[in-house]
Amino acid sequence: MRDEDGNLYYEELLGEEGFSLDSSLAYHKHIPSALVDVRSWELPDQTLTPNDPLLPLHLKLHDLTFEGEGGKVDAVRHRRLVLGNSDVRISYALVNETSPLYKNGIGDELVYVERGSALVETMFGALEVSQGDYIIIPRAVIHRWVLRDGEEARLYFIEANSHVAPPHRYLSRYGQLLEHAPFFERNYRIPTDPLLADGQDVEVYIKHRGHGPSGVSGSIHVMPEHPFDIVGWDGCLYPFVFSVYDYAPITGKLHQPPPSHQVFEGHNFVVCNFVPRKVDYAEGAIPVPYYHSNVDSDEVMFYVEGDYEARKGSGINQGSISLHPAAHSHGPQPGAMEASIGKEFFDELAVMVDTFQPLLLGEAGLAANDPAYKSSWTGGRWIGQK
Repeated sequence: MRDEDGNLYYEELLGEEGFSLDSSLAYHKHIPSALVDVRSWELPDQTLTPNDPLLPLHLKLHDLTFEGEGGKVDAVRHRRLVLGNSDVRISYALVNETSPLYKNGIGDELVYVERGSALVETMFGALEVSQGDYIIIPRAVIHRWVLRDGEEARLYFIEANSHVAPPHRYLSRYGQLLEHAPFFERNYRIPTDPLLADGQDVEVYIKHRGHGPSGVSGSIHVMPEHPFDIVGWDGCLYPFVFSVYDYAPITGKLHQPPPSHQVFEGHNFVVCNFVPRKVDYAEGAIPVPYYHSNVDSDEVMFYVEGDYEARKGSGINQGSISLHPAAHSHGPQPGAMEASIGKEFFDELAVMVDTFQPLLLGEAGLAANDPAYKSSWTGGRWIGQK
C-alpha cells in the first residue's frame, strides 16, 4: 500500500502466540516502533495479600474512593486492584476524566461498564461503550478512554495474563459461533472507520511483565508521531464490544449449572453472566442455587443490577462482590430457599469470574471488605475474634 505521493505505508502484523493464532495486518503512516524517550511509570499499588485464614468475603466496591490530581480520575492511572493471582487481576474505578494513551503488554483486557458511558479510542478505530457493555481489548492494542465533560463511568477491569475469547464449546472447528451459543457474531460491535490523529512526542503508558513481587511493571514510551495513524487494517484480531443485554440465557426445567452462563474464558479462568431469566419450572423446583463447593476454583460474583434472591439478608447489594474460595461450601442465605419456591423469573444481573488459582486481595479488596459477611449464614454468630 502506498499513499497518494507514492510512499509505502508501514505494514505491521499483530499476531497471537507466535503468529500461530489470530492476527491482523495494519498499515501505518509512520514507523510503529519509533521511540524518542522512555521512562518508568509507577503503577498503582499492586500488592496482593493471601486470603489466609480462608474466609468467604463481601467486598463493597461502591464504598471505595478514588483520588486523582484536582479530583480527575481516569481509567488507566487510577484503577484500584481488588483481587488477583498469576492469571488474572480484577480492578475497579469510578472515572471522570479522559485517560492517557495506554496498552497492556501482559494480556487482553476485558472491561465491563457498570454505569455511565465513554468513547474508547483505539489504534483500530473508536468504539462507543455504555452501561452493560463488555469491551475486549487485545494485548498491546494502544487505546484511551474518553469521558465527556461532567460525565462519570464505573468500570470493572478483568486483566488477563493471556488472551480472552468465547468458550471453545460454542465454536466450530474453524472458530464460528455455533447455534447453541447464547450470543452471536452479529452481537459484536467492531471498529469500522480509521481513527487518524496528529501529534508529536506522544506518551503511551505501558503495563508489562516485570521482576518485582507483583510481576507487573510500568513504562512510558514517547513516540515521535501519534500512534493513531493506521489508514486501514484487516484480519481477526481487533477490539470489540458485546452488550450483556444481548446475552440469551440458557434456561431449563431443572437448575442450570454455572457453565451454562459462561460468556468468555482466559487461561485458568472463566467469565459468566447471570442475567434476567426464566428459572427452573419442574414441579417442586427450588429456583435458587443449591449449596455447592468450589473444590477447584475461587468464585467471584459482581452484583450489578436487580434483586438477588439467594443473597437476601447477607448485606450484598448492587456494587458488591462476593468471593467464595475453593474448599468453602456456599449457597443461599437462610430463608432464601423457601422464599424462592414458586418464582418463575429472576430479575438479576451479575458478572462472575471463576479462577483455578487462589485469588489474593489487592489493596482495594482489603479496603472494601465487609467483616460481617463471614457470619451471614449463622445470623451473625461468631465465636472467634471480631
